[in-house]
Amino acid sequence: MKLLLGIGGSDDSMRALERAVDRAVETGDDLTVAILRNPATNADPAEIEDRVRAVLDDAGMEATIRHLEGDPGSRLVELAEGEGFDRIVLGGGETSPMGKIKLGSIAEFVLLNSHVSVTLVR
Repeated sequence: MKLLLGIGGSDDSMRALERAVDRAVETGDDLTVAILRNPATNADPAEIEDRVRAVLDDAGMEATIRHLEGDPGSRLVELAEGEGFDRIVLGGGETSPMGKIKLGSIAEFVLLNSHVSVTLVR
């Protein structure tokens, strides 16, 4: 399976990174990591890439790392659909006091607009 992980530096996206790498190691999936500018964080893309490389090295795995510019949700959907990815993996979503999932703007856009299956890691 060809997986595309969108990561913007939030804690949720780092958990998604770890889970996606674990799955790819177990199943042999082809993983591409797309580093996005998440307006909800002040994460530096170079620091995000360093963390991604550290997780990949710890797992003994190789993956393609790409930096996406522009609107993060739109660019992620365009990349996934344009390059034939089977699944988009994103971190995000927290449970509200009423027990409902609250999504960030990037995750909400991708879930509502992607024709590619989306896995949301919480």
